[in-house]
Amino acid sequence: MITTSLDHQTKTVDFSRSLKHVPHFSKAESLVLNLIRKEQALSRMDLVELTDFSRSKVSGCINSLQNKEFVIERGVSNNTGGRRSVLFSLNGDKGLLFGADIGATSLDLIITDLNGMQLWRYAESITIKDGPIKTLDRINNLFETHLDEEGLTNKPILAFGVGVPGPVDFKRGMVVSPPIMPGWDRFPIIEYLHKRFPDAIIAVDNDVNIMALGETVQGNGVGEENIIFVKIGTGIGAGITCEGKIYRGTCGCAGDIGHICVDKAGPLCPCGNLGCLEVVAGGAAIAEKAMQAVLDGKSSILKKYYDENNQIITAIDIGNAAKEGDEISIEIIRESGELIGSVLASLVNFYNPSMVVIAGGVSKIGNILLSSIRQSILRRSLPLATKDLKIVFSKIPDDAGVFGAVNLGLDLLLSNEMRKSKIFSQ
Repeated sequence: MITTSLDHQTKTVDFSRSLKHVPHFSKAESLVLNLIRKEQALSRMDLVELTDFSRSKVSGCINSLQNKEFVIERGVSNNTGGRRSVLFSLNGDKGLLFGADIGATSLDLIITDLNGMQLWRYAESITIKDGPIKTLDRINNLFETHLDEEGLTNKPILAFGVGVPGPVDFKRGMVVSPPIMPGWDRFPIIEYLHKRFPDAIIAVDNDVNIMALGETVQGNGVGEENIIFVKIGTGIGAGITCEGKIYRGTCGCAGDIGHICVDKAGPLCPCGNLGCLEVVAGGAAIAEKAMQAVLDGKSSILKKYYDENNQIITAIDIGNAAKEGDEISIEIIRESGELIGSVLASLVNFYNPSMVVIAGGVSKIGNILLSSIRQSILRRSLPLATKDLKIVFSKIPDDAGVFGAVNLGLDLLLSNEMRKSKIFSQ
């Protein structure tokens, strides 16, 4: 059981009815499952070498996982000069994985099998200010409609990962005091989704954390254990991976770099403080500076985009203007890149990651922004901290969130800790 808060009422929730499709995995079985997941196919001998388990222990794990239908034989190895080994992979037919990346104005959904094969992908515009019930009902209806249309209603839903654009108490699966999500504060998202999908493991995390996870699974972060993933949009946030795992901190709010002060005399931020990074260098600040330049008559190129877009200027417009040589746009982009880079330089000195990944709507401005961020980081960081540092755009900017969401659920599904958690299970 867990205790949640909804409309300031305390409520006890019992999930003991749930998770009938998910057996308990021992630590050894969980390790074997995740190694097979990472490498896609491994033999018993491969697993002996990777785990230092005895051959009999590996065989015991494989036999148990086959009985639980999570692992199947997948052909034989291509080794020459001896008997070829049987390869094992995850059983894609075991069930389905859901992923939902909820943004301030967008919704991205995905369904995969247990092997991560994409079965369905969908995106639409939404308004997060519509509140949790309308938004989550829309997600539930879209998933259920697709399952019905594709004849997949008989397939068990094993795990469901959700990303949201606000600070998340990960252990409780709740958004806490989100500045742009009215009505979502401490709403019991997991409980609400369980009403429609009672047998799925459900996990909720901050959208930047799931993007960081997605980048390490299928993007530029593959093989990188320590990265800082930065999403630059209206707000600015960072997802941090440490030794291959998302680092959330004590309460789940690690990486909230958008509220680091860069100008004590700066404008008021929605968080109540002055001069936060996102209110000075985020997408809204960039657009506001460009709009002011148009009103002051300083840029004929920006004025062209202003007129074409019904008196609106976006970050992409500013990027395009910069590509046309507009000096005002170039300066606005460089100023924001310099400020963002100065904050990231402190993080690089503190954390010493191997990679910084830049993503989000504002990143579509292009290489002027990336170059400004990179120069600022390199100028302000210690030489040793940047010796092997890579600073790049996301390889999968439009898909990092949904890939991360589905892998968030899969991480929990294959963990032997899942059954011990009071929020995710009975």
